[in-house]
Amino acid sequence: MTDKELQLRGKQEVTGREQTRPGPVFLPAVDIFETQDEITLLADMPGVSGDRVGIDLHDDQLIITGDVETPGSDKERILLREYETGRFHRTFTVSDRIDQGKITASMSDGVLRLVLPKAEKAKPRRIEVKTA
Repeated sequence: MTDKELQLRGKQEVTGREQTRPGPVFLPAVDIFETQDEITLLADMPGVSGDRVGIDLHDDQLIITGDVETPGSDKERILLREYETGRFHRTFTVSDRIDQGKITASMSDGVLRLVLPKAEKAKPRRIEVKTA
């Protein structure tokens, strides 16, 4: 395996975006998988706990946000900081092929899992041919 085959990707900061909160905004890396019945989206948001994740669905826009708190306490003095904290933000357009009322989400070990079930009209089906 060469270095080009496996490259680590760090946090990617979003630039050129107006925001009302101070601090950097990062794009979470995602993996998307599809089966016949659903689409699964995994979003990598290290340092984000489940109670700090926001998922909003409005006008076919699925918006994922997550806040990372700065580790440590007021009593500690920072000597070195390599881990950036801030906010994760990513937006996806959801088509009518997804049953938006049945979307579920769970968070484990900094990975958000969204399951987007396909609407019945989007699922492939086999049509039986009758013979006379």
